[in-house]
Amino acid sequence: MEHDLEGPQLPTPRGPLSAAVKEYLLDTGVLPGPAEVAGASVYGDDLQLALYLCYELHYHGFAGVAPEREWDPDLLRLRAALEDRFLSALRRDVPAHDTLADALADLLVEPVDGTGVSHFLRDEGELWQVREYAAHRSLYHLKEADPHAWVLPRLWGRAKAAMAAVEFDEYGGGRADRVHARLFADLMTDLGLDTTYGRYLDAASAEALVTVNMMSLFGLHRALRGALVGHFAAVEITSSPGSRRLAEAMRRTGAGPAAEHFYDEHVEADAVHEQVVRHDVIGGLLEGEPHLEADVAFGIDATVFVEDRFGDRLLADWRAGRPSLRTPLTPVTSHIS
Repeated sequence: MEHDLEGPQLPTPRGPLSAAVKEYLLDTGVLPGPAEVAGASVYGDDLQLALYLCYELHYHGFAGVAPEREWDPDLLRLRAALEDRFLSALRRDVPAHDTLADALADLLVEPVDGTGVSHFLRDEGELWQVREYAAHRSLYHLKEADPHAWVLPRLWGRAKAAMAAVEFDEYGGGRADRVHARLFADLMTDLGLDTTYGRYLDAASAEALVTVNMMSLFGLHRALRGALVGHFAAVEITSSPGSRRLAEAMRRTGAGPAAEHFYDEHVEADAVHEQVVRHDVIGGLLEGEPHLEADVAFGIDATVFVEDRFGDRLLADWRAGRPSLRTPLTPVTSHIS
């Protein structure tokens, strides 16, 4: 995995909001006002990219952007306005379960005839679609577990210990070569993709940006710690069966041994993580803060909602025979033929 210490290049704007944020980060313009924020589509490319730019300052930053921008008061005020629109839309649009128990129960039920992305890639996906999927997911997987690490200072006792244990696994159990972000970079190498951090930001759809931005939204706010735990639970509970299907897709399409290994690793690890998260992270959190139960359920339901939107977008494009990325991938240059 290639990582420029100065951060990735700033992406191409997708509208007036993201253009203004980019210019402000480069000290060449001013931030947009309330009218521009209110007028942008909440799940659209422009608002989501503007929000992504604000969030990425808390991760790797961008080349040419001063580190001080991370805590720039004016930029934080804009971010708060973008977040307010995003969170309000999620609370309005996400179909909610009546109880946390119901939300968890639905996650544990695998459909008999699955129609999701992992089913498609396993059963009929082609190599170009596998590569596109990996490019989209690289926005998260090259910083896998980082958004969830924000919640650790907001937990204590059994919940903190269990969350730290799962995160330790995500970070390779102390071994750099087993860090999951490193394993995903190896998967990308097998697929002939550029492993540079942030390389596919310009190519990723708005729906993909939404999935990553929601993690940052939940992770960066103490008030949303319950939602972050719910999100983490949804990811871990659904990961093992989904990863099994994706591992089969990698084998069937000849993606390569590292591509297979990434998902095989998640089949085993996340089957264990599921139990820890349900019983110790969620259980420990609610022992001390039972009033957060509805927030945990919201985090689960919101995760299903944004992942379904992303999956629907991918499948609609692929079934129509068109690329799901905004810009085409370069030809394969690895061992894949």
